[in-house]
Amino acid sequence: MIYLDALRGIITESGLLGLTLKNVGMLFVAFILLYLAIKKGFEPLLLLPIAFGCLLANLPLSGILDEGGFLYWVKFGINHEIYPIIIFMGIGALTDFGPLLANPVTFLLGASAQLGVFIAVLGAMAWGFTIQEAAGIGIIGGADGPTAIYLCSKVAPQILGAVAVAAYSYMSLVPLIQPPVIKLLTTKEQRAIKMDQLRPVSKLERVLFPIVSTIVCGLILPACVPLVGMLMFGNLLRESGCTERLSLAAQNEILNFTTIFLGLAVGSTMEGDTFLQVTTIKIIALGLVAFGFSTAGGLALGQVFRIVSNGKINPTIGAAGVSAVPMAARVVQKVVQKENPSSFLLMHAMGPNVAGVIGTAVAAGTMLTLLTK
Repeated sequence: MIYLDALRGIITESGLLGLTLKNVGMLFVAFILLYLAIKKGFEPLLLLPIAFGCLLANLPLSGILDEGGFLYWVKFGINHEIYPIIIFMGIGALTDFGPLLANPVTFLLGASAQLGVFIAVLGAMAWGFTIQEAAGIGIIGGADGPTAIYLCSKVAPQILGAVAVAAYSYMSLVPLIQPPVIKLLTTKEQRAIKMDQLRPVSKLERVLFPIVSTIVCGLILPACVPLVGMLMFGNLLRESGCTERLSLAAQNEILNFTTIFLGLAVGSTMEGDTFLQVTTIKIIALGLVAFGFSTAGGLALGQVFRIVSNGKINPTIGAAGVSAVPMAARVVQKVVQKENPSSFLLMHAMGPNVAGVIGTAVAAGTMLTLLTK
């Protein structure tokens, strides 16, 4: 009798009895994300933790998401904007701003590539989303996962899971999405343009840039200080020449640790009841629109630069103005070399690419300023 009661208790507490169709659906979504991460290599460093966090969140009665549970505390880093900011520090430590400093005009290409952010905001509002949700959706167009998570967690946490998955999915699909847009908006002759070698950048410039950028951005748009400030701090660790251990830690151990818990935290927001909705499909569709128009915005200004420079600037570098570093720059290089194998634009494309990281952070800061008054 005791054994029967024990067996009955185990069956009663079994997660199978609490499993819903939405839970099953989200487990299937988790399997798809795991497949894309492991088999296809789509942003595996974050997509795999997100997928497994989704899997954990949809196993009923585990208590892992309840107050005091493991994922309850892991989500603390998202709810209090810790993870995205630490990741920005790591990105700064990994990033060489030399190409941007060698050709400062590419700052404008990074700014123009934010076009899709604001078009998607308008589209989301027209589709029935609130202005706060529209801002969280629009930032997908910057192709910057940490910024999307940062902004969405502050203004529209209810759609965080869908926005994060869309942002990282499109980041991983840059090699598929951008080439058709580049070919549509440029000619073969334009893509074949060779550019002169960039000038050397002094150490003084490299050291002053993160300091001056933090001060300028902080005074003009205080809301962007957490992201831009930590991005520049990480870069200063890299460029100062006296903090190599800290720079390596920011690039490796700290960044890896944070990436794991950010992914698990994002995945834990993907519960069946909140994720499997028509809203999610709309967000993914709007994210694609945002990303496409961001690429087009950079290319449009690239064409202006080509005309003004009498054909010395290859307009395709404008496509690298999105924040997917260094993937977007590599895509530009690959597209260009198909037309002209002797053309090497990777470093030229890195200028707008890293400018896009700053541009997306500034766009997020602008939205925060306007929406949190």
